[in-house]
Parts: sequence; C-alpha cells; structure tokens
Amino acid sequence: MNAHIEVQIICHDGVPAFVVLPVADYEALLARRGEKRTTLPHEVVKMNVQGGFSLLKAWRVWLGMSQSELAEKARMTQAQVARFESGKAIPRADTLLKLSDALG
Repeated sequence: MNAHIEVQIICHDGVPAFVVLPVADYEALLARRGEKRTTLPHEVVKMNVQGGFSLLKAWRVWLGMSQSELAEKARMTQAQVARFESGKAIPRADTLLKLSDALG
C-alpha cells in the first residue's frame, strides 16, 4: 500500500504518544504483517540517484568492497564487474544471482 494514510497524532507533554488512523488503513497494515519487503539503505539510493552510480556499484561501495573482492566472491573477473557497473555490459539472470549472493 503506497497510498497516503490520513493520521492524527496525539501528543502528551509535547511528545507524540498515539496515532489515530482510519480502521480500513489499520486493517490493511495488519494484513501486511510478516510481508517481506525489499528496501534500500538511504546511502545506496543517494549514490545511485545523486552520484550516478549503478545500483551494483552503490551496493559494493556501501558494503566497503573493492571490485576485485566482489569479483572473487562472485567467481568472475574484476573486468566483468567493472563492465557491469559502468553499464557497458548487462549481466544475465544467473550472473545477477551470483553478484547478489556475493553482496549478501
């Protein structure tokens, strides 16, 4: 659910203490409990959007890995990683899985 939820925040001594929201929105939130959601760290998004990094490079940098380290973990060459990061090559699905596993 990405729709805007109208809420009322009730404060106690100037500190938010309660949130009131429509029952339908509350029930929708309850229905989503346990739902697996994929999120990205803000730093990764910032590197991608503002820094122009590919998501692969942004994740690698955020995790503090060199291209060589990622290549070794993914069982490929550093040159392949560089080509994927630069957009000069597009990895196949099985290669993306290797990279994903290598990045954890």
